[in-house]
Amino acid sequence: MDHAQLVSAFREKGILHLKEGNGKVITLMKPALWKPEMSEDWTFLLFDLFQIRAICEPFSEVSLDVVEYANKPTVYHSPANGIIKDGPIVDGVLKFSLILEPTWNKLLFQISQPVLVKIDSKEAASFQTPILFPLLSPSAKEMFLGPDGDVKIIKG
Repeated sequence: MDHAQLVSAFREKGILHLKEGNGKVITLMKPALWKPEMSEDWTFLLFDLFQIRAICEPFSEVSLDVVEYANKPTVYHSPANGIIKDGPIVDGVLKFSLILEPTWNKLLFQISQPVLVKIDSKEAASFQTPILFPLLSPSAKEMFLGPDGDVKIIKG
């Protein structure tokens, strides 16, 4: 995956359509470009645990530990930080995932801001990579995670 080319294209346009290793097209987009008519099926992608503070209500240590020690790719549904104005927030809740797979994590690190992803977006891909996107793994989980450590499994 040519990170420099992808980061440059993302910074220029604010959006990338990328065919990942499973052959599915994922769309990465700056949250400021999201509009309600684009659907609410988007997830914030993070490269570092501390980015949670920017998008969610303050998390307890227990909640941070749940995210930090997750052993499978997981999408969390959590109360949004009140300062977040851009992005798909439904009834005060947003979806996010901490991406730990090294190649994808490095790409997100180089973009250096929370990014929205839409999986299997059906868009024409401008770029391609053989690397599998972690949230498309059959072992991926989905759960509600409250700021005080409340957990409710949505998809296990």
